[in-house]
Amino acid sequence: MISGVHLILFSAQAEALREFLRDKLGFPDVDAGGGWPVFALPPAELAVHPAQEAKVELYLVCDDLDVTAAELARRGVPLARPITVQRWGRLTAVDLPDGSQLGLYQPFHARPGPASPTPIL
Repeated sequence: MISGVHLILFSAQAEALREFLRDKLGFPDVDAGGGWPVFALPPAELAVHPAQEAKVELYLVCDDLDVTAAELARRGVPLARPITVQRWGRLTAVDLPDGSQLGLYQPFHARPGPASPTPIL
């Protein structure tokens, strides 16, 4: 039965990413054993886009990108690039401690409600 999604970020600077998720983004975590944190995430949605090459991108969704950007700046996290407006939403990103980026996205499109609390498969 599928009851959730477990996302993994691989990095040579795993501890710095963990601190960023906890201290800058405020994601709560639990010890999964041996001091290994697993972070809670907000509700998720999944889209599939056509492309020549397979890839995966991660965006944190926000209701108001300007408010989110201001709060991140207050926490010492500047935007990595200017906010752009696409027909489907507003986009930007923040730099992560390991040099990768995490997208931020304010969608214009309809969003699915939460998945059923019971497993879907």
